Amino acid sequence: MKFIKYILIFIICTLLFCSCNNSDGSDTPASSGKTVSLNVYNWGEYISDEDDEEYGLFDVNAGFEAYYKEKYGVEVKVNYSTYATNEDMYAKLTNSAVSYDIVIPSDYMIQKMIANDMLLPLDFSKLTNYSNISDSFKNMYYDPENLYSVPYTYGMVGIIYNSEFVKPDDVKGESWELLWNEKYAGKILQFNNPRDAFATAMYKEGLNINSSDPSDWDKALAELKAQKPILQGYVNDEIFNKMKSASAWISAYFAGDYLTMAADNTDLRFYYPTEGTNYFVDAMCIPKTSKNYDIALEYINYMIGVEAATANALYIGYASPNQAVLDSDYYKEMLDYNYSIYDDEDNCLVDAWDILYGKTKDEANISYPYNPAYEDYYKDESIDIQTHVTSLWESLKTENSTELWVHITSAAIVISVLGFAIRSTYIRKKRSKFYRDRDREIRKQKQAQK
Repeated sequence: MKFIKYILIFIICTLLFCSCNNSDGSDTPASSGKTVSLNVYNWGEYISDEDDEEYGLFDVNAGFEAYYKEKYGVEVKVNYSTYATNEDMYAKLTNSAVSYDIVIPSDYMIQKMIANDMLLPLDFSKLTNYSNISDSFKNMYYDPENLYSVPYTYGMVGIIYNSEFVKPDDVKGESWELLWNEKYAGKILQFNNPRDAFATAMYKEGLNINSSDPSDWDKALAELKAQKPILQGYVNDEIFNKMKSASAWISAYFAGDYLTMAADNTDLRFYYPTEGTNYFVDAMCIPKTSKNYDIALEYINYMIGVEAATANALYIGYASPNQAVLDSDYYKEMLDYNYSIYDDEDNCLVDAWDILYGKTKDEANISYPYNPAYEDYYKDESIDIQTHVTSLWESLKTENSTELWVHITSAAIVISVLGFAIRSTYIRKKRSKFYRDRDREIRKQKQAQK
């Protein structure tokens, strides 16, 4: 009888447990009255976070919270934080106790994170909006089996310059050389991360940006050292204010960010360098440290829905890998309204669609012999290129480009001080001799009077 009693208790408990699950059969937790935190780690200025119907924007994180509450009856709070570089994000994930549920790295960093077993495979059966992603962005080189990532945005790096101050002849060749033009010393900006900064020099010199040969990186370092004295500084997000305010006139940066800057300063222009440029994809991933896998999947699915993806594409200004967005007349109209630049006669000076989609990666890199995308440049385990490049970057950043001037100035100060000291000593001695001679003469006169 006791055995039957225990069996009945077990059955009742099992039924009660099952009744707590959601009626739709998903394993998303039912509401317990507590708010679930979803930690999202993304680039700065990289998500639609404001409600502005005129420009086709809405706060997509708030939208997801409302969507999830309505669908599952669970309160979710998106804890959103940002990073400036892929390397910063990677360091935070590997050296911090903070657990993130969503990260949005660039292609080469995704490749590295997969190799280091840092990402969870995605359950694509729950990503019902994944059909919106263009087939050309599936099974990419950094995630060839299409297991760990969903594309968020893509684009290419180019040169931004201020047409009011930069002479037409200096941009005629549309070259990386503009970043090394001494005529604009003090007005040039460079990336503040090693991957992008070294790439500008490697493209300029025709070097393989994914090289495993340390000498290639040493050559690029020499170019960056030659450039450093004419730079205003190394920047990431600071570029926005510097270029918009015209405190800087030239910089390498991303096409999507150019559109954002040009919307506030219509003198800014853009080109893709003829020597070649980086073609990048940023994608959503779930780190192995995630504590909310199913909610993270819902977040990804929500972000590739046409409404959120359109708002993000319009806010960020980057190209969208979402075919549903590209097929939308609304998106095309709003992109033109938000970012294209026209003169007083309604002539288009900057066509936003052409900037983002007018050139394929092959067309933008027609003269470049290597793969234009950043790949895992530390694949060769016998050569620790990553450590080598990090060391080169640190040496570049810590080396004082004005060292010679500091020495000259310091020497001038020392010489001045010594000169002053010598002169003061000479004057004191001269005055002392004068007073001694005077006193001696006075004593002689007194003795003569006696």
